[in-house]
Amino acid sequence: MRALLQRVSHASVTVENEVVGKIGEGLLVFLGIGSEDTETTVKTLVDKIVQLRIFPDQQGKMNLSLLDIQGEILVVSQFTLHADMSRGRRPSFTKAAPPSIAIPLYELFKETCKQYALTVESGVFGAYMQVELCNDGPVTIWLEN
Repeated sequence: MRALLQRVSHASVTVENEVVGKIGEGLLVFLGIGSEDTETTVKTLVDKIVQLRIFPDQQGKMNLSLLDIQGEILVVSQFTLHADMSRGRRPSFTKAAPPSIAIPLYELFKETCKQYALTVESGVFGAYMQVELCNDGPVTIWLEN
């Protein structure tokens, strides 16, 4: 499982000219689910994400987590995070999970985030989406589990 996290002051995702997910301060999570990922992978990654200390404290140091600030989370599925560019010029996505595996794990990811009493918004799995964000810092973190 791969996640690209962006600390944001606000973010939204639009599908067919309709905003389907919108958050204020928090994290935008682009989530790439691999064919070997499991429920355990999801729970481990969510736990790491919500407790990752990347928000500023009163001294401006990255010392607070999403839980500490009661931030929001916007989850956007993105199979292209599993792009393999080791050969040629066209990416291969064979390591990305097929929808039969990815959709249940994507839904589990969102539900696991909600168990932390966080506001969780999302895109639409498999849809063509436009994502708007204001990267705060900028802070961008790559996680692979």
